[in-house]
Amino acid sequence: MPITGGTIVAIANQKGGVGKTTTAINLATALTQAGNRVLLVDLDPQGNASTGLGLGHADRAAGTYALITEAVPASAMTHSTFVPNLFVIPAEPDLAGAEVELVGQTNREYRLRRALRDAEALVDGYDFILIDCPPSLGLLTINGLVAADSVLVPLQCEFFALEGLSQLMRTVEAVKTRLNPALEIEGIVLTMHDKRNNLSELVAQDARSFFGDKVYETMIPRNVRVSEAPSHGKPVILYDLRSPASQAYIKLAMELLSRQRRRAGGRA
Repeated sequence: MPITGGTIVAIANQKGGVGKTTTAINLATALTQAGNRVLLVDLDPQGNASTGLGLGHADRAAGTYALITEAVPASAMTHSTFVPNLFVIPAEPDLAGAEVELVGQTNREYRLRRALRDAEALVDGYDFILIDCPPSLGLLTINGLVAADSVLVPLQCEFFALEGLSQLMRTVEAVKTRLNPALEIEGIVLTMHDKRNNLSELVAQDARSFFGDKVYETMIPRNVRVSEAPSHGKPVILYDLRSPASQAYIKLAMELLSRQRRRAGGRA
């Protein structure tokens, strides 16, 4: 069953290659399978989330660049996708220069928040809005964190990923203190896990010992189907539903929904 109220989740990690965009695409798809209406906001200048949902570069006349620099209404840039109940605001090429343009602007950290939240009908029209942040801690990612209710962190099961995580957590805490007091850690998702690899197991153990129940029980396994799916223009869930990675993303969506319900119950 859908969660009521348009929850906005930023998916962020300043380290590239951790499965951030793959998680954004497949988590969004899995949430629709559970009956939710989902909007994916592609805030990464690479635009891979847009491509992965079938939106070519020629189809991105206006997107997140126009959304945060020109105040174009979000509804005017929202595209449907081949996944029922999944919509996307794409990243157009100009987004790469947005951070430079934003530096001299007033309230530059709040541009995305205003674009998404000032249009109440937009937020209310979706059960979840997922923001695929770029692999950096610049102004675009800050905009994503300020706009969000919570942040979901994909963590690759390798040693250096843990080092980068501490820097991200400091940024999240700074955003919470200065710009978005309501921001919470949605959770940490272990990606590219290989149960045959001792290092993967050690990283998973270290993450759980340090962050406790913030680390999701569901782990995304390293799987060749995940790499193959984008070349077919599909999320792995639609490319090969029976693959271990597809089943893991479905479980991840169920775990996220369960946590959301428990949190909502605690606030009641």
